[in-house]
Amino acid sequence: MSTAAPTHRPQDPLPHLPSGGAPPVLISSVASDSHTWNLVFLQLLIEELGHEVVNLGPCVPDELLVAECRDRRPGLVVISTVNGHGYQDGMRVIRELRACEELDGIPVVIGGKLGVAGSGQSQQAAELAWAGFDAVFPDDAEAVSSFAHYIKALPQRVAS
Repeated sequence: MSTAAPTHRPQDPLPHLPSGGAPPVLISSVASDSHTWNLVFLQLLIEELGHEVVNLGPCVPDELLVAECRDRRPGLVVISTVNGHGYQDGMRVIRELRACEELDGIPVVIGGKLGVAGSGQSQQAAELAWAGFDAVFPDDAEAVSSFAHYIKALPQRVAS
């Protein structure tokens, strides 16, 4: 029996798109990050702010993230990481997402612990934004309120 991580997810019983209004917000970690509490927190926050959320969970391979984005056509992709590899993994994953023409126009943001050194997050954030992220939310005192403000500016889904 193989113990390798799956490269695909079982069929989701939920529809890929909401019945009305804005498309869902897709949440994911980077491939190297096995933490889940941050993803659950973000899901609850975004849902509280009126958006449908698809949470892909931890350790999502880049190829799976791209495939899910193609299938679901989210209104926003949120990448969250707490393992300290956000910068390194984020640079790789944004290249993959931006290389896919089908995903043009879909905003992608990243937040959390961008590095392990504890300093230099502002430089890393600037480089991630330059590489193609629409917003970067480094792990600091203003991160959650800045992110919530960003989410509040998105079109909400229409209640059915």
